[in-house]
Amino acid sequence: MLGIKKSPWIIHYDASSCNGCDIEVLACLTPGFDVERLGVINTGDPKHADIFLVTGAVNPQSNTVIRNIYRQMPEPKVVVAVGTCACSGGIFRECYNISGGVDSTIPVDVYIAGCAARPEAIIDGVVQALGVLDQKWKDMQEFAADIDKVVYGKATKSNLPSILALEKIAYYRESELYGGGGDAGLPVETQTLVSLEADFDRMTCVKASINGKIVGSARGYVEAETAHILNISVHPYCQGEGIGQRLIEDLQKALLASTAKRFEIRLGHKSTQGAWLEKQTYRSIKTEVVTPTLSWVFYQKECVPPVH
Repeated sequence: MLGIKKSPWIIHYDASSCNGCDIEVLACLTPGFDVERLGVINTGDPKHADIFLVTGAVNPQSNTVIRNIYRQMPEPKVVVAVGTCACSGGIFRECYNISGGVDSTIPVDVYIAGCAARPEAIIDGVVQALGVLDQKWKDMQEFAADIDKVVYGKATKSNLPSILALEKIAYYRESELYGGGGDAGLPVETQTLVSLEADFDRMTCVKASINGKIVGSARGYVEAETAHILNISVHPYCQGEGIGQRLIEDLQKALLASTAKRFEIRLGHKSTQGAWLEKQTYRSIKTEVVTPTLSWVFYQKECVPPVH
């Protein structure tokens, strides 16, 4: 990480700006500011980039390009929205062909306001991005070192902001399978903290934590003798370590105390988790079309009461 902090590599993409912010980004490279003397390199290869600078509001054409660049960048990575249009869509946000700011397509870590954003502000934003990048790197190292120290337990209402943020991150790749950009039809794309808090009292929610940081969660509720298991989320840095399986098992045990007679889990039709569910004696019972690109596949299994 020390090498990255000394010489961060940046990739810049113009989503659909008036070129005002683009010119200011280029001004950072001119002799007046000369960020290259500080080790900052403007690269054209996303596989070598650490920081993704995006200018302009997002439209359907730039939407796909932004997602492709983001996917090709290695972890950890930071996204910086440069200028008012990139932050929110700016004066174009109500236009028929504008999706909004960059965060309507990919997660954004740093916002730089301005129309156009000044070079000094852009440089300051890159410095902030380095701080975010450093924290993400530490998180990756910490999760890798302490993956065997995961603590499981029941989530509280105070955990909901962290759980919502986790779900947005964990389901980003899943969303990409069905079109991404907030249009995949996955409930997590439109879930808000207010609606999550309103649902909390009727749900059972479990979590997995490493050193106090929530890295996994799952929640469910019982309706008409069916225990619905929803939003099984594991942080991308911790996937493949059995955390999701443990969360499902803990949630099933918690829901067994209710009047449930069967468990039900729904997956997108492109999900790879269906085979695992079938090994856990779940069976596919129906398919429901949600959007032209997404169909839900519902899996059920009968509850087995605990032996006392």
